Amino acid sequence: MSHRHLPSLTAMQCFEASVRHMSFTRAADELNLTQSAVSKQVAQLEAVLEHPLFRRVRKRLQVTPEGSLYLTEVRKILAQVEMSTRYMQSYGGQSVVLNVTTLPTFGARWLIPRLNGFRFRHPRVYLNIANRSEPFDLEEERVDVAFFFGHGAWPRAECIKLLEEEMVPVCSPAVLPVDGIQEPLELTKLVLLQSSTRPEAWHDWFEAQDCYTEYSYHGPCFDTFYMALRAARAGCGVALAPRFLAEEELQAGQLTIPWTFGLTSRDAYYLAYPEHKGEDTKVQGFIDWILEHREAPGDVVAP
Repeated sequence: MSHRHLPSLTAMQCFEASVRHMSFTRAADELNLTQSAVSKQVAQLEAVLEHPLFRRVRKRLQVTPEGSLYLTEVRKILAQVEMSTRYMQSYGGQSVVLNVTTLPTFGARWLIPRLNGFRFRHPRVYLNIANRSEPFDLEEERVDVAFFFGHGAWPRAECIKLLEEEMVPVCSPAVLPVDGIQEPLELTKLVLLQSSTRPEAWHDWFEAQDCYTEYSYHGPCFDTFYMALRAARAGCGVALAPRFLAEEELQAGQLTIPWTFGLTSRDAYYLAYPEHKGEDTKVQGFIDWILEHREAPGDVVAP
């Protein structure tokens, strides 16, 4: 596509604002433009795309199916432009950006509680934390530090082992029989909740106890341990999850361990950073903080 056929950011902003307000007039007020300017920008965008984005029904706007589809992409583009701009605004200034990626539940349950107080020690470091579950290239994605679960290797990166995990079954106390579970295979009667990132988890857990069942792979499947734990808490079945990720619900009595056998995973949780950033002050400062607070989050207050 030649440059003259690419839509402008102004046109995208006008389109996105018009969808939110369902009005060219209110979109114009937000963007400090005239109503006719917004309408013209949207019309130019429709001409470039060769698809209508709005229908005018009884003097009101309605988004077309093509408009709804394009809106999703436009919002991604505008969000990326904003993030990139903020990154450059902070680059080389009084503050620096540290880009961190983490597994969703690990980030919420383990990492975030350990960040309390980091800003007091490193007030000029601005943390930008994102969830990433799939493999990616640290350099291409401009990531400074990545938390991941695996065997401790990442291309062109240094890896530091943080902790191992013990997989245990957890469920709501309300779903257990009055006399409890007498042997592990009885859990299959309660529905086995599956994790898409650990498809072999239940099979390995049963096998480690010399138990075999055709139901190891049966049951609702969830993208994250957080969703599986929520489903277990709601009484939907039994989740197999790392004990440390379920500790909050176990301590509160919202979940219980129906069978005490725990399986230590072959892999572990690691921290990775690009090889050439080993001397980077912001990266090393963050790594030092994480290693210092690896065991348990402490109560940190401002000095």
